[in-house]
Amino acid sequence: MQDIPTFEEIRTAILRDTVSLNPDADITPDSDNYIRASSLASCATGQYAHQAWILRQFFPDTADSEYLERHCNLRGIRRKNATLAAGKAIVIGNAGATVPAEAQIKCGNVFYTVRTAVVIGAKGTATVEIIATEPGTESNQYEAIAGQFMAAAAGVAADVQIESATGGTDTETDSALLARLLELLRRPPAGGNKYDYKAWALSVDGVTSAYVYPLHRGLGTVDIVITSDNNVPSDDIVSKVQDYIDSVRPVTAKNSFVIKPDVTKVNIVVKVRLSGASLEQATANIRQALKEHFSALKPGDSVIVSQLEAVVSDVSSVIDRKLTQPASNLIAEKNKKIEWFMLGSIDVSIL
Repeated sequence: MQDIPTFEEIRTAILRDTVSLNPDADITPDSDNYIRASSLASCATGQYAHQAWILRQFFPDTADSEYLERHCNLRGIRRKNATLAAGKAIVIGNAGATVPAEAQIKCGNVFYTVRTAVVIGAKGTATVEIIATEPGTESNQYEAIAGQFMAAAAGVAADVQIESATGGTDTETDSALLARLLELLRRPPAGGNKYDYKAWALSVDGVTSAYVYPLHRGLGTVDIVITSDNNVPSDDIVSKVQDYIDSVRPVTAKNSFVIKPDVTKVNIVVKVRLSGASLEQATANIRQALKEHFSALKPGDSVIVSQLEAVVSDVSSVIDRKLTQPASNLIAEKNKKIEWFMLGSIDVSIL
């Protein structure tokens, strides 16, 4: 594409044409010709900019958000909405006391509501299903955390332990929306091959990645593993994906099954020799490096010890290391389940 002339280049061209038509014309900065040329150059610059903007909207990879959505709409793709995190919490209280539906739980700046009423059992505890009041990733809780009822019912303690809350996602970004459109353009619908199943799963709110395993349980079967916000999805999202795929998959397909990956935490124990950094600082850097490594692992990927050693060695303050756990490579189970290795605890000590 030809370079767009600058304001100064346009004005110089106008002044040059003016002198070409009238060699005696005054084109000094204080002249009328100079002022008129500046005005025309300003208008022309705006027109060039507008034409360049229009050209960018022709192509989805350079289009603004509004026009990217129009490109997607022409092909039946819509921007995915933010979703609510859902999970479980443990409450305590008197046996027989009722935890009412819609009771609100506060956890930091996030609020959850109880989905269905539950009666506390004889042991004085009960597990309740909860759902966030606002959509987004902020409401996800992947580890047990304390919360409190905003107004505890009679016989129910105010303190609550939220076991987990997953499936909260933000509104789909432009880059993610564009990636789905480009995938459709590169791999158009093909009557139900594995790429179609992936596209169907990714079109459902709350799904951020999908992995398809054709013939996983025999002829005519397809298993689809989905994740949400780079973690395990909620049961609600799994159910929605299952219902949608069942409605669009070929009738000749024997069975398709949407599943969560089975998470296995990998604990790291490593001894290091350091230079120019404290153990506390080095531990923080090693933890961040390992988080980045594990975040790139997909369900079904194995953990390779030599790669973990390389990750630790690449930390700037580490001059030597000895990894004692895991002691050998961890091969992900893919038959009875789809195993997903995630980072567990990290123990760093001096070598």
